[in-house]
Amino acid sequence: MSDAKSNGANTPGDGANGNGVNPEKDLGAANLPGMRGDHGEEIRVQRGMFGANNGGDTSGYGGLVRSVRLPGAATRPYGGWFDEVADELEGALEEQGLVPGNAIEKTVVDRGEVTFHIEREYLVAVAQTLRDDPALRFELCTGVSGVHYPGDKGRELHAVYHLRSITHNRVIRLEVSAPDADPHVPSLVPVYPTNDWHERETYDFFGLIFDGHPALTRIMMPDDWQGFPQRKDYPLGGIPVEYKGAQIPAPDQRRSYS
Repeated sequence: MSDAKSNGANTPGDGANGNGVNPEKDLGAANLPGMRGDHGEEIRVQRGMFGANNGGDTSGYGGLVRSVRLPGAATRPYGGWFDEVADELEGALEEQGLVPGNAIEKTVVDRGEVTFHIEREYLVAVAQTLRDDPALRFELCTGVSGVHYPGDKGRELHAVYHLRSITHNRVIRLEVSAPDADPHVPSLVPVYPTNDWHERETYDFFGLIFDGHPALTRIMMPDDWQGFPQRKDYPLGGIPVEYKGAQIPAPDQRRSYS
């Protein structure tokens, strides 16, 4: 693809995001928490403050009920340089003989940020294209984060990558999902070597298996630890704590309000 000049901005210059907010005209609204109303994709109805279902509610908010929604796919135009990046990425994939619609599940623009949801079998090809194409040049991946959405059936585990273009001063996000029954995604260490320890941490806490990682072992928890502590279905557990002479029971043994 041909090289392109950056506008030097980290937010799009025109157009509204997925919430109908123009981040340049209303930065305050763009940074509000995700109050999406009826928009987006509902993945669960949460009851209580934390949505725990392996014990009584200990927060005192057992009657709280809210819909948990993920932002839906955005429609063109995305706004500002978001469209430029999307066009360049799709064109570069086509030059490699790939069908962009097969590789990119959807594009989400939410709160002034753009996320490309990638089918996991295309993750390495997309990441390498974003790194190497002169018009894209996302040279730096600042890590991968795991997310667990038990209500997102068939894609409960998500891996989220933040990519930065030093050349063009832009930041985008890649997101890939995998089901609980098959928690495998390709490792990006061959493309972004600094992801090594980040992938180990995500495996350690969420159980995502990064195929092709040079040494995928636990990094924080003991090697013989059972389970993955940051998953939402992980037992609450805990130990009693002494505070100023009083014994505070473990979270799973505290008084239930429901």
